[in-house]
Amino acid sequence: MPDVPLWLWTAFAAAVVVSLAVDLLAHRDTHVIGFREAVVWSVVWVGLALAFAGVVFAVLGTTAGVQYTTAWLLEKSLSVDNLFVFALIFGYFKVPRAYQHRVLFLGVIGALVFRGLFLAAGVAVVTRFSAVLFVFAAILLYSVYKILRGQDEGFDPGRSLTVRMLRRVVPVREEYCGARFFVEEGGRRVATPLLAVVAAIEAADLVFAVDSVPAVLAVSDNAFIVYSSNAFAILGLRALYFMLAGMLDRFHHLSKGLAVILAFIAVKLILQAAHKTIHTGVPEIPSLVSLAVIIAVLAVSVAWSLLRPPSPASPGEAGPGRLEERPAGRQTPDERADRTPDDRRDGDRPP
Repeated sequence: MPDVPLWLWTAFAAAVVVSLAVDLLAHRDTHVIGFREAVVWSVVWVGLALAFAGVVFAVLGTTAGVQYTTAWLLEKSLSVDNLFVFALIFGYFKVPRAYQHRVLFLGVIGALVFRGLFLAAGVAVVTRFSAVLFVFAAILLYSVYKILRGQDEGFDPGRSLTVRMLRRVVPVREEYCGARFFVEEGGRRVATPLLAVVAAIEAADLVFAVDSVPAVLAVSDNAFIVYSSNAFAILGLRALYFMLAGMLDRFHHLSKGLAVILAFIAVKLILQAAHKTIHTGVPEIPSLVSLAVIIAVLAVSVAWSLLRPPSPASPGEAGPGRLEERPAGRQTPDERADRTPDDRRDGDRPP
């Protein structure tokens, strides 16, 4: 692969900064992000990522372009797990919908910084010690095991390390105060729950980086390819969340698809490590094949989820966050007792 010219790095950095600035200005007023707005922004982010892929193809060649596209799509697919965790965090802290975009905006900035550090360290290690790819493969296989065993859903936002550290450093009040992160209370500066939500979002990204960094390094060990693809995938994560909010449960087979992708990437890592450390006769999986596998697995997972929706909980066995269904108009004795005489009189009138 040819060396990445300085101007391409500069163009990438400028694209990210300008994109963040435009996004911030477009959402400077707190409001609920609706489905239509989320779709428009998702198209914008995907279009920007694909346009940059065209630049990579034109400047660095076909191999680099395929690697960038594969790494971007891989990170995009792995990021779907983040969406479920975002929903969990927002539900745990009861975050008003109007403030969620601001939280995710700061989460994206933190993710760009931390992913840059992790990927730089990963590229440096892989370049010097190819055998570490065996370790990365083991990490991915362990992640596959946790997903298939259902052990990948135990994230507790309130007990994450960053949230606990935050509470030790600064007192956190119970109520929100608009979109503010700090307020003056009793002559001292205290944090609002919104700051704890940001801390929980950053903690979640650190957890997911354990999978994402080894996975993307299986596609390429070029710092520009792996970081630019990650950055453009992360930039579109907020719009994707608001677009799919409320529909995440429909993609219940997607986790199995992600497990298949991670297992495939682990095999790719093992072959790469064997090729570099054991014998050059060990075959490697081309990036174009990886791209085709990722697209096929994602398509099958989404189609399977839509064609085979999850079975509803049986009566009397409501799941978490699910209310037991009662016939319309029927109320429990406690609900009836809570009604005022005027309520009961109005409610008891025949239709």
